[in-house]
Amino acid sequence: MIMQNNLLKQKLEALLFGGLFLFSCQSPTEQSALKEAETNHTQEIEAYYVQMMDSCTHYLHLIDTSQSKSKNQQIFLAARKWYKYAEPIIIAYDHENYKTINGPNLLKVEIDDYTDIKKIKPNSFQVLEEILFAVGEYDRETLQRSSDFLKARVPFMAENHMIKEQTDRHHLKMIRDVIVNIATKGLTGFDSPALAHSLIEAAYNYESLAKILAIYKSSFTDETIYQAWMAELDSAKATLLGEKFDDFDRYAFIKIHTKRQLELINQTAKDFQLELTANEALNQYATTIFSQEFYNISDFTPPQRQISRESIALGKKLFNDKQLSLNGKLSCASCHHEDKAFTDGLTKAKGNDDGELLRNTPTLTYAVYQRKFFYDAVSTSLEGQIINVIGNPKEFHTNFEAMEKEVMNNSAYQSAFNELYKGKTNARNIRNAISDYVRSLAPFNSKFDRNINGEENSLSKLERKGFNLFMGKASCGTCHFAPSFFGTVPPSYDETELENLGVPATASFNNPDLDQDLGAYEPFKVDERKFFFKTSTVRNIAMTAPYMHNGVYETLEEVIEFYNVGGGAGMGIDNPYQTLPADSLHLSELEKQALIAFLNSLTDSVYQSEPIETELKTALQ
Repeated sequence: MIMQNNLLKQKLEALLFGGLFLFSCQSPTEQSALKEAETNHTQEIEAYYVQMMDSCTHYLHLIDTSQSKSKNQQIFLAARKWYKYAEPIIIAYDHENYKTINGPNLLKVEIDDYTDIKKIKPNSFQVLEEILFAVGEYDRETLQRSSDFLKARVPFMAENHMIKEQTDRHHLKMIRDVIVNIATKGLTGFDSPALAHSLIEAAYNYESLAKILAIYKSSFTDETIYQAWMAELDSAKATLLGEKFDDFDRYAFIKIHTKRQLELINQTAKDFQLELTANEALNQYATTIFSQEFYNISDFTPPQRQISRESIALGKKLFNDKQLSLNGKLSCASCHHEDKAFTDGLTKAKGNDDGELLRNTPTLTYAVYQRKFFYDAVSTSLEGQIINVIGNPKEFHTNFEAMEKEVMNNSAYQSAFNELYKGKTNARNIRNAISDYVRSLAPFNSKFDRNINGEENSLSKLERKGFNLFMGKASCGTCHFAPSFFGTVPPSYDETELENLGVPATASFNNPDLDQDLGAYEPFKVDERKFFFKTSTVRNIAMTAPYMHNGVYETLEEVIEFYNVGGGAGMGIDNPYQTLPADSLHLSELEKQALIAFLNSLTDSVYQSEPIETELKTALQ
């Protein structure tokens, strides 16, 4: 049977690669005709996609719970390989199914309202991997359930897709999305939790991009760009396959290969005379990930909202104005101190009566690139977050009518609102101005940013090692996604994840008790969301102690040790829905020091020497 499978695999590969060359071999006359017609190879890409999915389906159907574990392991690896060849197209044109069939082995809870709460068991390749490659006997029932799901879903996806509706511009964006996905998520081990096959699977992705670009060979006016693509993809693949997962230099790969690939995207667009779309989360023309240019900030702001230096300046005044609260004691800056990267240094924030609030004050830096706000994710926008603070009896304890009156009685505010909002001094514009100020607090100019972008060469070996650990062995990058290092998930950056870490009530590592803050359990009271909290950024983390939603840890050393031992469950806390693996990371003392060194390199220069006004101006250039 195995010999027959190998023969079938060889035939499939011959069909695939032979077919690709047939697609791209055309006479000069045909090439000219295609160029004049603004060539579109959608049919060839569709055929390629269907071949990959059919091959994946073939192997999925060979999985059988009556077979030995080792045989199912071999079959899984073959199915996974063909899936990875198809993945670039799935990410771009079937993203919801991508998140389903490639999602983590975690229960998913979807809540629309009290009457519509869905609890969805995972059925993905990650589930199969964790079952088949776990130590000991495997869970045949779950294997059957998940493999049956994939056996039905993958062929459905092969037949029902949006590829026919796409153009050359979309296909180029698809290639770019995969490049970003590999750099920000693929290299971290996110979707290969048991085997850590991420480097091999990234190489499969690059093989697929090479085949897709081969389809487009005749469309290149400048053939040197095509040759540069082939050389770069070969080089990237060789680099990925040349190291073990824990030893891989992700810093060098992103700095050299990802940057080069993004540059080639722009060169190809120019050669094809295409305008790349920039109306989604990412600026399609950015050539580096760790910069302000990477994100398309308009996708993270309300429709028709125009941010300006003037709106930022007005927002800063409002942010610091205590008269906007009911008793004149609190401003936004009361809890978010500029010199502490917009935290307050307290275990838990203080309210308008100097009493302790429920949680630690999170940093506002880089908050613009989240999709959810507050630790329990109750708000979906910066403007919405402000509404909650204004109405909270323990915080501003006021309403927008009172705020509007306060602002209207201030001549300086009136002048600014007349200029910016045509005299409309209302709650919406007050919220927008404050939010614009918060949106400006993401300069991407830390020591790490400047080094990986080639602006200076000052990153130490220890700091570089720390980044590679963060994105690799230590698994930090599987939740704190680059480049903002929040839980906002690449490559679409359309959702912000919550995690259950099992955070203890005290800093003791011996016999700890689970902190009783229920987090995202409220307001819908779903047990499977108890103790879930939004993943915060680690940017400027050296400035934002104490840490965690309850401020339980005073030092980064404690935080690293918490993760190293496997969070609450790893310390013995009964926490059935913990998303952090309870296994130890087995970090050495040197590796812990390297992680902290890297985290310290993420402090923006504004908190070291330059005034913040300089940074705000830079952010708008």
